[in-house]
Amino acid sequence: MTLFALGLVLVSGFLHAVWNLLAKRASGDASGPAFVWLYSALSTAIFAPLAAGVVVFGGERVGAVGLLFVVGTGILHIGYFLSLQKGYGVGDLSVVYPLARGTGPLLASGAAILLLGERAGPVAVAGIILIVAGVFLLAWEPGGGRRSQGERRLGVTFGLLTGTFIAAYTLWDKYAVGELLLSPVLYYWGSLLVQTVALLPVALRRRGEIRAAWRARRAETLGVAVLSPIAYLLVLTALVFAPVSRVAPAREIGILFGTLLGGGLLAERGLGRRLLSSSCMVLGIVALAVG
Repeated sequence: MTLFALGLVLVSGFLHAVWNLLAKRASGDASGPAFVWLYSALSTAIFAPLAAGVVVFGGERVGAVGLLFVVGTGILHIGYFLSLQKGYGVGDLSVVYPLARGTGPLLASGAAILLLGERAGPVAVAGIILIVAGVFLLAWEPGGGRRSQGERRLGVTFGLLTGTFIAAYTLWDKYAVGELLLSPVLYYWGSLLVQTVALLPVALRRRGEIRAAWRARRAETLGVAVLSPIAYLLVLTALVFAPVSRVAPAREIGILFGTLLGGGLLAERGLGRRLLSSSCMVLGIVALAVG
């Protein structure tokens, strides 16, 4: 991976952790579908001038096949955002976020090795073991914690489900921008539009809920609407220059940021154990990236 691609990915990891903190704070003020529609619609509007500039001044187009990929990534991102918000509604940020970000690159790198012919040496295998160990350590809650057993299980379940969606859209998007050479800006803006349109029926049924969430969590909603697209656009740009088995692991330095934010700003318990498990994941991810 080039230093340029690595820099993009590291900045993306930090921004990703920040917007997830904001999403966690807002998770109790609106249901997942309503909140996802709200910030998807805002993102679509905010980044529309940038997408228009790419079309007008850059001459970029999507085409029929590209449109299929835009719709596909939009659907995958809906699944990702909904499972993430559901996880935040029942679990802690310092559990759900590392689980999602740890299993995502594990599955993405494994699929890239099996399906795309990318190689894995002994160091990469060791990385996989470290990530799995980190996942199990994070899912283990000694003493029960402050949440019920059902809530902890749901938090873990939705964290893992979110990671599955991350792996799926990472591989899907790598092909779109790396092989089809679609513009990352136009491609991702199209996915935002797909999310907004697909969730519009939900938004119409929950207008009052959306208005209340906007009044109560305006700053958090705007933060997610701006930072989430920027973070992922940096990843899409990096995927143009680097293989997915390097980009997917490297971006997960955000795991440490997310764990620290959850323990420090949200006062979540078990920070030491969660930080240890997150560190295991990060070391495993680094091993995946270099091995």
